[in-house]
Amino acid sequence: MAEEHLTEELLERLRVSARPEAYLDEGLTIDRKLSDYLYELLAERGLKRSDVIRASGLNGTFVYDAFKGKTRLGRDKAIMLALGIGCNLRETQRLLRLDGVSELWPKVRRDAIIIWCIEHGYSRAETDDELYSLGVKTLLGTGPLE
Repeated sequence: MAEEHLTEELLERLRVSARPEAYLDEGLTIDRKLSDYLYELLAERGLKRSDVIRASGLNGTFVYDAFKGKTRLGRDKAIMLALGIGCNLRETQRLLRLDGVSELWPKVRRDAIIIWCIEHGYSRAETDDELYSLGVKTLLGTGPLE
């Protein structure tokens, strides 16, 4: 993947621009689709979609449709897919943004647990076990509700 500027850096450039066009003319904005990003992640890791389906615990047809851009994932399924791909936290947050859902937020108990699991390289199943053991709803939708 091409090196991208930090959001904070881009925001500062935009804030000091005399006009929106001045910022836009710099060519720093991106028009990335979720499906393109998913394929980039697979290529980087040498994975197949079938590997991700198994590791994420998601329905195969649903995952194939997401890769084709036919469906949105939704927050929990996007997290499951990120875990199945083996995304780090930055990649997971980007995947969530591209799907149009809220990023993980460390002030929210459930999100904090998921962030910790991602940072420690947990699988989707291990993440669900951790969520369940701490009394919050799992990614597969079992366990107590918050």
